[in-house]
Amino acid sequence: MSTETVERPRSSGPGGGLGGEWKVIVLNDNHNTFDHVAKSLARVIPGVNVDAGYRFADRIHASGQAIVWTGQREPAELYWEQLEQAGLTMAPLERA
Repeated sequence: MSTETVERPRSSGPGGGLGGEWKVIVLNDNHNTFDHVAKSLARVIPGVNVDAGYRFADRIHASGQAIVWTGQREPAELYWEQLEQAGLTMAPLERA
């Protein structure tokens, strides 16, 4: 009895799957306060303090959205989920 290794075709090219850069985007809404957005971002996103959170909140309010973090997919998914659980309105994850 012989065994044969069969290679499955790739569904995407190099950089597909979990690799590459992903964007976490928060959308403007009518139910979250600036305080809540700023403090949620400071609690969830590494390197973001409350002052930076307020700057993001201003950008979200003025332009309708802001990219609050860019990086690998696994942490992007975690930050996205935590911000959504905090009640922020999130865009779907996007490739950077």
